[in-house]
Amino acid sequence: MKYLSTRNSDLRYSFGDAVIKGLADDGGLFLPEFIPVLPDSFFKNIEKLSFTEIAFEIASKFIDDISEDDLRGIVEDAINFPAPVVPLNGNYSILELFHGNTCAFKDFGARFLAGALSHYLKKREQRCTILVATSGDTGSAVASGFYGKDNIDVIILYPSGKVSRIQEQQLTTFGKNITAYEIDGVFDDCQRLVKMAFLDKELTDNYFLTSANSINIGRLLPQSFYYVNAWKQVKDKEKDVVFVVPSGNLGNLTSGILAKTFGLPVRYFVSALNRNDIFKKYLESGSFTPVPSIPTISNAMDVGNPSNLERISHIFQNDMDVLQQNIHAYSYSDEQTKDAINSAHDAYSYVFDPHGAVGYLAAKEDSERFTSDSEYIILETAHPAKFLEEVKDSEKFTVEMPERLAEFLKKDKESVKVGKDYEDFKKNLLKSLKK
Repeated sequence: MKYLSTRNSDLRYSFGDAVIKGLADDGGLFLPEFIPVLPDSFFKNIEKLSFTEIAFEIASKFIDDISEDDLRGIVEDAINFPAPVVPLNGNYSILELFHGNTCAFKDFGARFLAGALSHYLKKREQRCTILVATSGDTGSAVASGFYGKDNIDVIILYPSGKVSRIQEQQLTTFGKNITAYEIDGVFDDCQRLVKMAFLDKELTDNYFLTSANSINIGRLLPQSFYYVNAWKQVKDKEKDVVFVVPSGNLGNLTSGILAKTFGLPVRYFVSALNRNDIFKKYLESGSFTPVPSIPTISNAMDVGNPSNLERISHIFQNDMDVLQQNIHAYSYSDEQTKDAINSAHDAYSYVFDPHGAVGYLAAKEDSERFTSDSEYIILETAHPAKFLEEVKDSEKFTVEMPERLAEFLKKDKESVKVGKDYEDFKKNLLKSLKK
């Protein structure tokens, strides 16, 4: 299996090269040259498979430069916590993706990527530095996944004052091989700085840089595992399934689309957005113009120039009709999100985080407009305890803090404060890089 660039299908790379590079040489994103379709027997017998067995079966179809035993070990080490589907009512269920180390869905992809990248670097006797931009949860998941890994340093860029307190504590308290850069800007500035660094020949000629954002195929592929595992948990397999995905950089949505393409029986996807609704406007108009992101209480979705739109367009061959058939999009304000947190608790005694709450709103609107008889599976992408300040307006319920989160609040923050100008960033980066 080779991997091509979304900007030049003539370029071909191994999975290992794609993981190590992060971005293709032309700035494009990696996708498999073809998407293998899993056999019907896999889905017919899926209830006999564990989560890790499902993950290994999928991974083995896309990765052929890691031995079977080593790949199985990477999968078993990464996917070692559950992703349960919790019924909400007759038509709505919640896919809880917050049972990992940092209580966010990104633990799945970050842990798998850490295992795969560590494997390749050891074989090649190389050292690398990971540059990762985060709007909240990516950075902490990457920091946790790569913490203490030999020959790997991690530099996290996050927007100052625009992540929750617990998120910032997770980003800035690991130490050792993890460094946090506190950028005076928004997430899009962080993402822009990372991309500029990858295209800076002075850096790339002298240092080994790669990424752990959802631009890295090594993080995107493992996120498809839990879509399949969620479908396994659906009791009525004859019922149409719609996945509702809180969306920002569109990586999680792309992983779901990948799963549908390799055979997962999904009717379509709902992209749930906050006020950063550039993707919704694109689906409506077919025109894409990046805009500055707007800070909201669902901060992991505060993206005005989503990178993975390039992958989605490539998968659907830029056919807007097909794209619109496969994805519906809705956007909501902070006020609507807060109301949804309260109303969902009143109705079902379930506490959403702000991202899941946006998903809940989108599921309700879509089911009323289109397919009320479908099974809507809402991705709950983070534990609500990560957003205590964002849900504190409610006096109706309390959120229990998991011990693994509480530990971060006891540690001292350490960050490097950097401006959003690239030369300022590069000057600081050169001080941190190791050969």
